[in-house]
Amino acid sequence: MKERMEIKNLDELYEAILHLETVEECRSFFKDLCTIPELKALSQRFQVARMLMDNHVYSEIVHETGASTATISRVNRSLTYDGSGGYSIVFEKMNKEKENDKK
Repeated sequence: MKERMEIKNLDELYEAILHLETVEECRSFFKDLCTIPELKALSQRFQVARMLMDNHVYSEIVHETGASTATISRVNRSLTYDGSGGYSIVFEKMNKEKENDKK
């Protein structure tokens, strides 16, 4: 029963995020929701994923992001082995939007 409640709560959080329409709204919501270290960790993982997708090597990623090799390995594992494909979905959508903006 507790697990269902936690999943329901996560779904409510995801739905809340989907209601945000601007970067400013997201910034305000996440600033209220997360601590600064949590936001930094999320942002760092996102940048690590982007760099891995762009075929950067670990040493470059460490230098650019300050992420530990353990964090880079975890993100890489998510991208290549046991992730749910979320990074790919986001990056594909962001790339499509950039292409559409160029037209």
